[in-house]
Amino acid sequence: MTEQALVRYESRGGAARITLDSPHNRNAISGALVEQLLAALERAAGDDTARVVVLGHTGGTFCAGADLSEASGDRRDPAAAAAARTRVFLDLLRAIIAHPKPVIAAVDGHVRAGGMGLVAACDLAVAGPSSTFALTEVRLGLAIAMISVPLAARVHSRDLTRAVLTGEEFDSAHARQIGLLTEATGDVAAAVDELVASFRPCSPQGLAENKALLATPLLAELDARGEDLAGITARLFTTPEVAEGMTAFLERRPPSWAAGAE
Repeated sequence: MTEQALVRYESRGGAARITLDSPHNRNAISGALVEQLLAALERAAGDDTARVVVLGHTGGTFCAGADLSEASGDRRDPAAAAAARTRVFLDLLRAIIAHPKPVIAAVDGHVRAGGMGLVAACDLAVAGPSSTFALTEVRLGLAIAMISVPLAARVHSRDLTRAVLTGEEFDSAHARQIGLLTEATGDVAAAVDELVASFRPCSPQGLAENKALLATPLLAELDARGEDLAGITARLFTTPEVAEGMTAFLERRPPSWAAGAE
């Protein structure tokens, strides 16, 4: 059986344009999507026609975070399965941060949970006025775990604390103000093309070396804390609160702890 294509690749205008193309589940982070995205990033690293990578999406959501339907299907050993998914996601974050070419997130839709980690891992990020952002883990009984590392490197401390502890939604203007975005714009495509053009005078070697210098502290922290952060996720996925939070999300109802909380 042919594997469904969830990620598209195109080299155009000096950029490797990687598109998340799984709108049926809002580009949720499934095992298949991560595998295909890793392959696309590797292809972009060796693409001599591309000076930069653009990570975009189809549909109204850039990335909704973890595929909770996939996560809820792990019945035999949910802790081990959660830890394994987290380690694979760690590989993806590392692949973006350590990529030899600048990676631009092109966001023209909603970003939630783990999707925020993808945006933060990118070197530059542009979003349009219809985009919204939220770290919704706290509302499911989960923690931001692995994505806390790139988020803490981009977002101002007080603003990150509020976003993490409330799970509240905010717009692209606020995302720019707190450091998550490089630019909030009315025309994402034009802004991305302008950024891509800015790299044309740059030496590939110079880009790779300078990006590596900026990435070193992030990669060191991910390597040092990765197992501990995977352990947090593994532990939480065995708790009754996460079971209730995921069930409530999939059933489109408030979780038990939110009932009557006015």
